[in-house]
Amino acid sequence: MAFFASEYEVKLDAKGRLMLPSKIKSNLPEASGNELVLRRGFEPCLELYPMVEFNKLFSKIRGLNEFNPEHRALQRNFLSNTTQVELDGNGRINLPKMMMRYAELESEAIVVGMGNRIEIWNPDQYQKFLIQDQEQFSKLAQKYLDV
Repeated sequence: MAFFASEYEVKLDAKGRLMLPSKIKSNLPEASGNELVLRRGFEPCLELYPMVEFNKLFSKIRGLNEFNPEHRALQRNFLSNTTQVELDGNGRINLPKMMMRYAELESEAIVVGMGNRIEIWNPDQYQKFLIQDQEQFSKLAQKYLDV
């Protein structure tokens, strides 16, 4: 099982390649090899999954009833915004231009470990989605983590 945590500042090169931080690379499951799945996030970011983790999610999407219009809409929107990418020999992934535009990525990004997946953010957008008020964060933790 993959486990990713923390946040990292990274640079993108002129070709749209992103070097994964060494801590992220070292936590990639061997079963996934160099194959990763990149998808548009629900927020304006990209989500990167090891193939093993993505297959868990895909099995749920695949199991939806194709004769149900809501299920088809979910499948269509989820899968059409997904692409396979490979980690090259230097530990980089190539971000498709269309996905870079969606996440407003240019030359810098924030890579965030989210447990089973990694998020890739424009640094300015990322700040907008962080909880700034520690009291609000504490209330959410109490509500959903029963702490």
